[in-house]
Amino acid sequence: MLHPPHTPSQVSGDWHGVMTGFDPHGPVPANATRRPLLRRILLAGVVVTVFGLAALVMGLIVVDSLGLTTAALAMVTSSLAIGIVVPTFLWVDRLEGEPARLLWFAFLWGALISTLGALLLSATGMQFVAGLHEDPLVVGAVVVAPVTEELLKGLGVALIFWRARREFDGVVDGIVYAGLVAAGFAFVENILYLGTAYAEAGTAGLVGLFVVRGLVSPFAHPMFTVCIGLAFGLIAHRRRWSSAWVVLVGLAAAVFLHALFNYSAVVAADVYLLLFGLVQVPLFVAFLLLLRWARRRESRLMRDHLTGYGINGWFTPAEVAMLADGGERRRARRWARQVGGRPAERAMTAFQDESGELAMVRKHLNAGGPDAEWLRRERVLLATVAEHRRAFVGP
Repeated sequence: MLHPPHTPSQVSGDWHGVMTGFDPHGPVPANATRRPLLRRILLAGVVVTVFGLAALVMGLIVVDSLGLTTAALAMVTSSLAIGIVVPTFLWVDRLEGEPARLLWFAFLWGALISTLGALLLSATGMQFVAGLHEDPLVVGAVVVAPVTEELLKGLGVALIFWRARREFDGVVDGIVYAGLVAAGFAFVENILYLGTAYAEAGTAGLVGLFVVRGLVSPFAHPMFTVCIGLAFGLIAHRRRWSSAWVVLVGLAAAVFLHALFNYSAVVAADVYLLLFGLVQVPLFVAFLLLLRWARRRESRLMRDHLTGYGINGWFTPAEVAMLADGGERRRARRWARQVGGRPAERAMTAFQDESGELAMVRKHLNAGGPDAEWLRRERVLLATVAEHRRAFVGP
């Protein structure tokens, strides 16, 4: 196995600054005051307060409309669908995992802020269409709900895109964040629908609706909102106002798919099965193909970027192949545990995580040019990758 070189002479070209520590733009010193820490504490306090108030209000709404026992039963039943959806998006994200705080933010935004906002905006929209010569229930389901819900879910993705730009690397990240926002929204929405079905039709109504929403179409909301996440992912490396039209197209696609889904369930209920087979099944297959394409694309990008480091001695070809393949990663962790126990397995896991992050750092550097913060992160990751390798292969 090749080991990282220790002399600058072994590195050339674009990689020379990594080994020598030389930054052509000069180092940017850290803020020596405590202001950054205070800002982070203030921001965290605001987020916790907003989410806490939204949770309190949503809890009161749910319990008031369903009753405590029915709400608890509906929440447990709705959680079963989450056990299908959330692991799917975490699987998509496993090559270069996103920070847990952002994944939780995405889910809670969908579950609390988006649902509460949708209830308020939908009520306003229903009052507006009440004076029209149209069935307000149909207009609400096909027009009002898709627009308000996708706008609010998309806002959560936009906030992550804006505030966590160093963690929003591309298409896969957009899909994961959007999918978790939508999963949170669907979780709370299902509580309301399932609780209402139980209150009106008992256990049969609860089970029947769970089959339709939790088993047959658990990815409905994620399938819509992923269009927005995909749009943000496509412009992650060219954050210019001139690219805003891409996000608008993604939002329009999400609204259209949502409206089409609601139309088949509400307006055309008599031919629901026909529309399900002709429209929803192909859309779901396309959604699965999109997830597969995103995974393969991230694997290819990781292999390409890590190969550059491998040419300069930081990785062997076998390591690059392992790091770009989920199955090989699992086998490598099992091997590490066999040869060195749990400490070696933890070191292998850290080696894989840091290598994935390193590939994304190089992607940013290639797209945006030298940046002091990205170069600093690159040097730190290269050092920790080498240290963790030594933990499972020896010095």
